[in-house]
Amino acid sequence: MIKLTSLSHGAGCGCKLPAAEVHRIAAALPVPADPNLLVGAGTADDAGVYRLTDELALVQTVDFFTPIVDDPFDFGRIAAANALSDVYAMGGRPVTALNLVAFPLERLGREVLAEILGGGAAVAAEAGVAIVGGHSIDDPEPKYGMAVTGVVHPDRLLRNSSARPGDAIQLTKPIGGGMVSTAAKRGLASPALLELTVEVMTTLNAEASAQAVAAGASAMTDVTGYGLLGHLLEMARASGVDIEVSAAAVPVIDGVAELLEGEEPPVAGGTRRNREWVEPHVDWTNDVTEPSRWLLCDAMTSGGLLVSAASGGGAPGIPIGRVRAAAEDPKVFVSA
Repeated sequence: MIKLTSLSHGAGCGCKLPAAEVHRIAAALPVPADPNLLVGAGTADDAGVYRLTDELALVQTVDFFTPIVDDPFDFGRIAAANALSDVYAMGGRPVTALNLVAFPLERLGREVLAEILGGGAAVAAEAGVAIVGGHSIDDPEPKYGMAVTGVVHPDRLLRNSSARPGDAIQLTKPIGGGMVSTAAKRGLASPALLELTVEVMTTLNAEASAQAVAAGASAMTDVTGYGLLGHLLEMARASGVDIEVSAAAVPVIDGVAELLEGEEPPVAGGTRRNREWVEPHVDWTNDVTEPSRWLLCDAMTSGGLLVSAASGGGAPGIPIGRVRAAAEDPKVFVSA
């Protein structure tokens, strides 16, 4: 049987275009002059939000990528959980989804595609989301994901642009999934480590999102292809603040540290692009190790939520840092 990852030039959210290029292109696009557009492309947020009434807004997002694992069912589950996460990151509730499929049907056969779609359907059912259709094209490189529509009360919407000085920064899932998927593609990850990573990536952010909303969080985003530091930098810029992070406090998938100590650390191209992008905007203390620096830039797929909230207020996740007023251009400060 053909390994799905052998047909992919990258893996999962690590296939994203470089953040700096995406931001440059998006900045050149016209901004809709519509007072009901609550969140557009201007702040690099997780989803667009459009107000329908004073009590109801639509949350819209789309996400798809190349195989991150070889098992078709797990690939479908991961892709679906990742797509739904953008709605949860806005404090919303996903309602419907459309499948997005690019697939070499003649080479892989309908059974493999059925398994991928079955994995997506299983996660959608768990989330209470109705898959209402989709679109497919022939493509030698498999890709799968979803366009998701959700709802949120306009007054309870959580953006990445509203972090407040004094807030704690909390993370709801461990990082390192990109390292594991890269190691697995090279035959360097144990079955147990891969299984644990799949469990992390297929865990929905629904409960954590609801807890953040209930706790009165100030801001929220999720950790995906631009890595922990990339998404923290986007939050800092959008909010006009600095963010401090303790590398030692960041939860990491068990077993990833050992991978980084090997002769060939599994650092993917997406992770290298992330570090190149964030480096001018990150202030490292000298004792932050090189493996830690790579890990904090890891191109994650279906990661956890980054929650900015008052300390001790019941927000979900592990505290990893804090927000402070920006002295000049917003930056991220990383200590060991």
